Amino acid sequence: MKTLTMMLALVAVAVVVASCNPKKEAPEKVLVLYYSQTSNTKTVAQEIANKLGADIEEIVPVKPYDGDFQATIERCNQEREQGITPEINAIAANLDDYSTIFIGYPVWFGTYAPPVAAFLDKVDLSGKKVVPFCTFGSGGLDSSVKDLTKKQPNANILPGYGVRAARIAAVSKEVDQFLKAGGFIEGEYVKLEDFPEQHAVSEEEAAIFDAAVKDYPMIHAKASTVASRAIPEGTEYLFTAVDLPREGGPQMPPGGEMKVYVTVEEGQAPVFTQVVR
Repeated sequence: MKTLTMMLALVAVAVVVASCNPKKEAPEKVLVLYYSQTSNTKTVAQEIANKLGADIEEIVPVKPYDGDFQATIERCNQEREQGITPEINAIAANLDDYSTIFIGYPVWFGTYAPPVAAFLDKVDLSGKKVVPFCTFGSGGLDSSVKDLTKKQPNANILPGYGVRAARIAAVSKEVDQFLKAGGFIEGEYVKLEDFPEQHAVSEEEAAIFDAAVKDYPMIHAKASTVASRAIPEGTEYLFTAVDLPREGGPQMPPGGEMKVYVTVEEGQAPVFTQVVR
């Protein structure tokens, strides 16, 4: 009788312990999907997947964009004029298995490259967390995210990450900070202060802007106002600039206003990180 009583007591204790230790929920599954022509976006995708331990898959067009820059531009223009997107190979991953999907692409014509447009036309990402990331010559993160939001209005589009192809060496450090800031991985990250109000540029600040953009032929502009803030390695500037008339067409009015982000790290030359038009 004593033995039976002890067994019943042990069972009761086991039930109490089990109720105090509820079963842990399985971690969210994450998929990194990307299209890359020159391997720059692939570099970012692999960095994200490695840091998250996520599954990764490439979006592959049936007919690759394997020409030079001019050939790619011509093909894209033709497809845009005809209102078509390229055919892509089927994605092997079952999207239903993933609650969070990182989508990466190069920015062409101010938005995600056509193979990503083709992918977005085929799927419904409603209810999923979608994290955009991109590579670009000068900018396009903001404009491409707006297009992505319109294409997938019922998805939860989270803040994205973008990097100039010329700054691909910064990806490891920046992706680490981006993922920590977004709560995808644990660890300390630097939360930057907001930019203060802009003021008219000084001669010194104008020289910083000119030095940052002088080797990039797609920017022909003059800085008008600026704000700055401290970053761990130096100073970041946010310039407002206005397009200047191009040589050979001085009668043409300026093309418009733009925002240009420039960083100056200690001991380094100024470099622009993104343009927002």
